[in-house]
Amino acid sequence: MLVLVGVHAVMAVVAPGLVRWLGRRALYVVALAPLATLCWALARTNDTVTESYAWVSQLGIGLDLRMATLNWLLVVLVAGIGAIVLAYSVRYFKPDQNGLGRYAAVFVAFAGAMFGLVVADNLLLLYVFWELTTVFSYLLIAQDPTRRTNRRAATQALLVTTLGGLAMLAGFVVLGESAGTYRWSELEANPPTGGHLAAAVVLILIGALSKSAIFPFSFWLPSAMAAPTPVSAYLHAAAMVKAGVFLVALLGPTLGADPPWRPLLLATGVLTMLLAGWTTLRQNDLKLMLAYGTVSQLGLLTAVFGGSSRNAGLAGAALVLAHALFKSTLFLVVGIIDVTTGTRDLRELSGLGRRAPALAAIAVLAGASMAGLPPFAGFVGKEAAFDAFLHGTGAADLTVLAGLVIGSTLTVAYTLRFLWGAFADKHQQQTRPTTIATDWLVWPGILAVAGLAVGAAAKPLGGSLDHYADLFPDVGAAYHLAVWHGFTGPLGLSVLVLVAGGALFHYRQRLPPIKLPFDGGTAYRRVMNGLDRAAVETTGATQRGSLPFYLGVILLALVAGLGGILIGSAPWPDDARAWDTSLQLVVAVGIVVAAVAAVRALRRLTAMILVGLSGYGVAVLFILHGAPDLALTQFLVETATIVMVVLVLRRLPAKFSERPIRTSRVGRIALGIGVGVVAAGMTYVAVGAREATPVSEIFPELAVTFGGGDNVVNVILVDIRAWDTMGEISVLVVAATGVASLIFRRTEALQRRRGVAGPGVGPSGQSIILQVVTRLVFHPVVLFSVFLLFSGHNAPGGGFAGGLVAGLALTVRYLAGGQAELTAAAPIDAGIVLGAGLLVSVGTGVLAMLAGGQVLQTAIVDRHLPVLGDVHLVTSIFFDIGVYLVVVGLILDILRSLGAEIDRQEVAAG
Repeated sequence: MLVLVGVHAVMAVVAPGLVRWLGRRALYVVALAPLATLCWALARTNDTVTESYAWVSQLGIGLDLRMATLNWLLVVLVAGIGAIVLAYSVRYFKPDQNGLGRYAAVFVAFAGAMFGLVVADNLLLLYVFWELTTVFSYLLIAQDPTRRTNRRAATQALLVTTLGGLAMLAGFVVLGESAGTYRWSELEANPPTGGHLAAAVVLILIGALSKSAIFPFSFWLPSAMAAPTPVSAYLHAAAMVKAGVFLVALLGPTLGADPPWRPLLLATGVLTMLLAGWTTLRQNDLKLMLAYGTVSQLGLLTAVFGGSSRNAGLAGAALVLAHALFKSTLFLVVGIIDVTTGTRDLRELSGLGRRAPALAAIAVLAGASMAGLPPFAGFVGKEAAFDAFLHGTGAADLTVLAGLVIGSTLTVAYTLRFLWGAFADKHQQQTRPTTIATDWLVWPGILAVAGLAVGAAAKPLGGSLDHYADLFPDVGAAYHLAVWHGFTGPLGLSVLVLVAGGALFHYRQRLPPIKLPFDGGTAYRRVMNGLDRAAVETTGATQRGSLPFYLGVILLALVAGLGGILIGSAPWPDDARAWDTSLQLVVAVGIVVAAVAAVRALRRLTAMILVGLSGYGVAVLFILHGAPDLALTQFLVETATIVMVVLVLRRLPAKFSERPIRTSRVGRIALGIGVGVVAAGMTYVAVGAREATPVSEIFPELAVTFGGGDNVVNVILVDIRAWDTMGEISVLVVAATGVASLIFRRTEALQRRRGVAGPGVGPSGQSIILQVVTRLVFHPVVLFSVFLLFSGHNAPGGGFAGGLVAGLALTVRYLAGGQAELTAAAPIDAGIVLGAGLLVSVGTGVLAMLAGGQVLQTAIVDRHLPVLGDVHLVTSIFFDIGVYLVVVGLILDILRSLGAEIDRQEVAAG
């Protein structure tokens, strides 16, 4: 089963390429993924298949998959109808349809996620697939992002089903934690008990009802008809909306006896069936009729499964199959009508039945099943539902039965109205459709005939579905699916429904509309309007366009929140000491003085230099603590930062605000002191409160035995925690790309990122002597950076420090001679250097994996070579070379953007 999920994923990846190559015929190839799933499921009829793979064992999440009878039924529907709809789409879309590749990819990805949902045996895994179907359905509904109706409908469906899914997740957590397992087959065998179970049931049902558009969540499904008709045929007839019904059916045998389960499902199901059925009779758009009819039928399914008895479970399973077949058929029929006639309005259609008799015959077959005519599948399932509640227990079942009869009467009426509206002769102006290809009619025809075949084969089908129904408790005599049970009460109700439905259709013009004082759609619009208004008010009150204000609010919250915790309940260590040597105190005082002076400074450059002095002071503290590697890196980073900020300051006023800022300076000083005290206090408390043995205690030994180096800091960066370094250099590449994009602005301007030689544009006041001196020292400095790179595994240095030294050498060249000197020193595109560095680092990890080791694993090679003698090579040096190149490329990119490009812009501006 996991392989089949993977097949869908792979097909989703290659689908856009297939569409570019084969055009819309590629959809036939894409349909092979769900078709393979269908064949696999049919080959395992009446079997129970399980698979289990380790995933996140710490959280109790495993890739646990299981296909029993109910799962098998849904797999057949999801895969079979998915393959048919993809094949149907070949004719539905135009040959040059925009976004067809995306449609194919998202459609097959949705089919794979739906397959994973129905076979998931772990509740948390089920939730993962549940949300994947939500995301993919959002993309399918918004297939045409240029249409506002599509975007709005997709967003509405996404919000409603996602919020319901979050509630369901909370219920899953309560259920799983109380039972000690999230695996449903284990929960089913040993159901949890307790007062919290009722809360879990309600939360889970909120998710199920929202997914299946049950009242009060019914409003999102009709809006989703903005999607292409094949999407509606699949998502809203056979797949997505069935997810909630499937969840109810799956959990019903175990949780059906819990008090909230039955009344909640029966009440919402019957109410949804009646309200949506009545609304269907008022629609003129054929697709909207099917949408509201789908909501009504989903209410029927919810109420039937809510009966929580053996016969009700059997009826529900039969109705799920019947509904998927006839409703997807009718959606596909509407798609053909829409494409060939240009309208779905039944008031404009007339005489289509005579001009497209094959299409009309297919619609009649599907409509007969929907109305419940024998011997179709709809009749078999509906008669089973009538029997389940007719022979139920108490007045509640009889009340539900009355609701089902009335709802079924509405179903007959709107079925007749659909067929009459689409195909009957209603006025003189006849509808003239374009030619309907025979191979286009084949696909809805297969589904329509399948509805008839399922009804005729009710007995063998019932034998398979009995395995699921037997999980429920018995209420009365066991019922078995069949077309003919004799002259029984359910048969009489079926006749009554057909007669009453025909009469209701005849008098349909006299039916008044129903207006509820409350509905989910109104509540949704009010909530969204309220959120929009609250967002505007909040933005107006807090987003003033002042970066100091934003940062001040964040830091003030930090001081107030964490400071309160420190004062109130932090576990302060008992063996606190202020310093180890008096030199540390002297340096600390210098750092404080520089920091306070920076806040009081009026000039930007002065403030920047003072901040740099604070950074250098921190580097001195690192030296006093015996960390030369950290000190070297801090010195280099601080120097590079000062240079880069100075380059930016050229475009800013020399002074800060000219307004009186004495009060604000005092406030900033106080806030800065508060943040420093809180940050230092939290660090001290966190380190002092450690109870477990620090993992870093074994790093010195691992540095030698595992990393092959004596410099613990460097081995940590390039070996022990190489993944962290990989993430950091990736961020550097993204930052460099962002800076270049902001400065150069246009694609053609990005050519200057390569450093093409031009006029000697650069900082004013250039000195020839300085240029000569920098050229003399440039190469020794670069050689020194290379020395730091290669010696860093056993001595202070490494790729990061070496890259900073080389970058500072380039900076000095630029400051001495401007763009011309920088280009002469590094005549290469900065983007190439960045990309090469990232490629080398990533390639090192990939090669380790291909060699049979773990990603980024280090290999140690000791060889004796002639002339060179004993050579000790550690492969992590290549990773460090990548880091070196990324740092050099970053500084080169910044010099060309914040330096040379700003110079050019100033010259161009005069």
